[in-house]
Amino acid sequence: MIKTTKGLLDFWEEQMKQSHRSSNYFFRKSPSHYHMMLIVMSAYKSAKNISVEELKTQLFKTSRPKSALIINEACEKGFFFLEKTSIDQRKKNIKPTASFAKEFDEYLNTLKNITL
Repeated sequence: MIKTTKGLLDFWEEQMKQSHRSSNYFFRKSPSHYHMMLIVMSAYKSAKNISVEELKTQLFKTSRPKSALIINEACEKGFFFLEKTSIDQRKKNIKPTASFAKEFDEYLNTLKNITL
């Protein structure tokens, strides 16, 4: 238990040193930002689509206008992108960019190694 706690502390301190990486800073701005990242990445890892409207609905205690601002900013910064569906061109799914998906995988692998 102590080894795991020390590993988590070291991991957190390393993450803070990398706060210059824009994704680290962006997704730690608020619980809503972090929650959005987890929802999008969970859908991505499960090979499921999540629409912008579904994401806005799932974000805990975040107004729809605020959710829209966060989503737009994540897309502008190159973490996510919107993909129109072939059935309904008005509906857009939100997906991680390849570079952010790789960064997220590295983050998860580091966490897994700490807790083993």
